[in-house]
Amino acid sequence: MVLLQRCVFKRIFQFYSGNEGNTRRLLPAAFLNAAGHRSNSTMPDVRERTLIAVKPDGVQRRLVGQIIQRFEQRGFKLVGLKMLQVSDDLLSQHYCELRTKPFYPSLLQYMTSGPVVVMVWEGHKVVQTSRTMVGHTNPAEAQAGTVRGDFSFHVSRNVVHASDSPEGAQREIQLWFQRKELLNWDCCDQTITCEL
Repeated sequence: MVLLQRCVFKRIFQFYSGNEGNTRRLLPAAFLNAAGHRSNSTMPDVRERTLIAVKPDGVQRRLVGQIIQRFEQRGFKLVGLKMLQVSDDLLSQHYCELRTKPFYPSLLQYMTSGPVVVMVWEGHKVVQTSRTMVGHTNPAEAQAGTVRGDFSFHVSRNVVHASDSPEGAQREIQLWFQRKELLNWDCCDQTITCEL
C-alpha cells in the first residue's frame, strides 16, 4: 500500500511540475515558515502563512464551519485557531492604518459587538489565494463563489478578514497569536518524501 501511495504521489508531482523526463530530481529541502520554524515539508512555499478572521457577523450567523471548510478543501493547513472577544487595543493595532478614517469608530463598534474566530492557514501562495477566495471587500462587487460573494450583504458586514500581503500576514499573525499557539505539523498531502 505504501509503495502504491509513493507511486501515485510521484506521478502526480511529475505531472504538475513538468518533470516527467527527470525522475531523479529531488524537491528542495526544508523551508522556513513565517515564524521562522524549520519545516520537514519538501514542497516549495508551503510554509507561507496568512491570517483569516471570521468577523462578528460571520460568527453570529454560524458561518465559521463553512468558511473553514472552504480553506481545507482548497488544500490549506490550519496551524492556529482561537475564538475571542477582541479588545479595543488589539483592534487599534490591527487597523492602525484606518484610525483616521471617518468609519473607524463604527468599525471598532462592529468588531467588538461579538466574538471573532481567528485562524492561521498555511500553504503555497496562501495569502494571494485567500484574498481571491474571500472576494472583494464590497460584497456587491464580490463574485459568487467567494466567501463575501456568497455570505456578505453590506461592506460594513463583510463576514471575514484576510491578510493582504505576506508582510501584512506576518505582522497580523504576531499581533493575534503567540508563537506557542501556532502548531508546526506535517500534513500528508504537503509532504512528499519519495525520490522523484
